[in-house]
Amino acid sequence: MTADQWIKQVYIDGRTHRLFSNKQIEESQLHQLYELAKIAPSASNLCPMRVSFVMSKSEKQKVIDAAAEGNKSKIESAPVVAIIAYDTHFYDHTEYLAPHMDADAFRGQEKTKLENIAFENSWLQAGFLIAAARSLGLDCGPMSGFDKAKIDESFYKNSSWRSLLLMNLGYGDVSKLHPRGNRLSFEQACSIV
Repeated sequence: MTADQWIKQVYIDGRTHRLFSNKQIEESQLHQLYELAKIAPSASNLCPMRVSFVMSKSEKQKVIDAAAEGNKSKIESAPVVAIIAYDTHFYDHTEYLAPHMDADAFRGQEKTKLENIAFENSWLQAGFLIAAARSLGLDCGPMSGFDKAKIDESFYKNSSWRSLLLMNLGYGDVSKLHPRGNRLSFEQACSIV
């Protein structure tokens, strides 16, 4: 694939899918997806994003139960729904991920500040996850319409992980896509100073 073809696949043709075909995703593809996504940038390489790939029918039902009404059919349609989370104790890996830092001093910061670092950087990593999925030929349907407390209770009750967003993964049904929505022009959204 040329650079132009890759750009076309990931950015130009890449769309947010609401409904998916019946084609399944292999677990090996999820491993490959994470191997690409883990390279995403994060502050001081502290990598706070965590991902739960939900494939089983019973676990997927828990996600559907927590979803906003308009998102339930989207989740049902997808072969995999990823719960993108952040680890509130991401700093436990500081010595390994950021050996250049004073880990004890970093961990000693105010808990609210540390959680904000985890939250913000996980969003950054989630964007990279979308690009990685598209580069592998997968389609994505990210969404934030769900009850985070229900997801956290069902999946992260006894852990330091907290849900951030849901992302359906699979092979999108292109016949169900709406025309691409408008975007702001460079002049409307950017400045050069």
